[in-house]
Amino acid sequence: EAALKIGQKLNEGKTKQIFELVDQPGLVLVQSKDQITAGNAVRKDQMEGKAAIANKTTSCVFKLLQESGIKTAFVKQHSDTAFIATHCEMIPIEWVCRRVATGSFLKRNPGVKEGYRFTPLKMEMFFKDDANNDPQWSEEQLLESKFCLAGLTISQCEVDIMNRSTVAIFEILEKAWATQNCTLVDMKIEFGVNVKTQEIVLADVIDNDSWRLWPAGDRSQQKDKQVYRDLKEVTPEAMQMVKRNFEWVSERVKLLLEPQASGRVVVLMGSTSDMAHCEKIRKACTSYGIMCILRVTSAHKGPDETLRIKAEYEGDGVPTVFVAVAGRSNGLGPVMSGNTAYPVINCPPLTPDWGAQDVWSSLRMPSGLGCSTVLSPDAAAQFAAQIFGLTDHLVWCKLRASMLNTWVSLKLADKKLQACSL
Repeated sequence: EAALKIGQKLNEGKTKQIFELVDQPGLVLVQSKDQITAGNAVRKDQMEGKAAIANKTTSCVFKLLQESGIKTAFVKQHSDTAFIATHCEMIPIEWVCRRVATGSFLKRNPGVKEGYRFTPLKMEMFFKDDANNDPQWSEEQLLESKFCLAGLTISQCEVDIMNRSTVAIFEILEKAWATQNCTLVDMKIEFGVNVKTQEIVLADVIDNDSWRLWPAGDRSQQKDKQVYRDLKEVTPEAMQMVKRNFEWVSERVKLLLEPQASGRVVVLMGSTSDMAHCEKIRKACTSYGIMCILRVTSAHKGPDETLRIKAEYEGDGVPTVFVAVAGRSNGLGPVMSGNTAYPVINCPPLTPDWGAQDVWSSLRMPSGLGCSTVLSPDAAAQFAAQIFGLTDHLVWCKLRASMLNTWVSLKLADKKLQACSL
């Protein structure tokens, strides 16, 4: 790999520096520092190795979010202590999302007990202003500021998008940490506007300074920066303990990228004339990271073979969802459903001539059969993904991000339409 040509320093914060990349306009280098701070840098210490730990953590978190489908500024990890990101103008707001009441929330809301669970999640905003200790802001204050970044004015539409995105990002990371029996208690994130596309993306970093993390939901085991904030005095021993916690998180965070339980979809088609329909199902499954196998079998013409194929996939212990694709009279789905405990989804390819009559063979089942009927191949794959998402967080995270992205694109389409009609 050719050495990066690093240009001028664009920005410096308490824990990192941002440099322009001479050969790659539109990209920047985010370089971490070995510094840890608390209370607006009232407490400030060097922690040898922190830059590498923070960079490892943030790179894994951004990878997880990006693979899920969340738009971020992260491009790739560059070295132990730096990553490459798209150049953004930062929106000077910390978006805080809480699942469990603790910390400053309790001070600001006397009478609420620690451990109170927010369902839905609690959103708060703080204006980045060191001189005034990052005051809490209302949506009205943010709108009245009329921030303009990279040519984009922050209006109601953008605020709504950031609000929604914060909740989705929190839920994805919460789901991922739950696989390690860790409670994500709260977190703060920041957004930027991509200078090239004017798109709002998750920017800055998400590392062990960004959240509270309680293994087994137990505050006394906390692994995040709160441990450092709470130190009575900063001794070398105390700093070693803080560093061990940070290392624990940076090791664990790699595990968040691994699937918990892999399932598969087996698509059975009555004949290869339904191949195009089945390929759509397979393509959609692949987008969720789900293995999909195509087989040809007819429950009418070769019932023994249908049952033999069924037994093949029941016998190896891999959780399976069967999708039955049969035109005309669908015997395939009902026969499968009556003979397996696994879920069966009918996805009949309907033709304009007899489709209205044919669909009843999928809808009217004998008693005792639980198969569902989903007409769209994409929706059949999505339904299978939702089944696997109950046990595999990576699939669930893709579904959750997709829901957010659909919501955002509707919001932007409406904004564009309003601008046209004005």
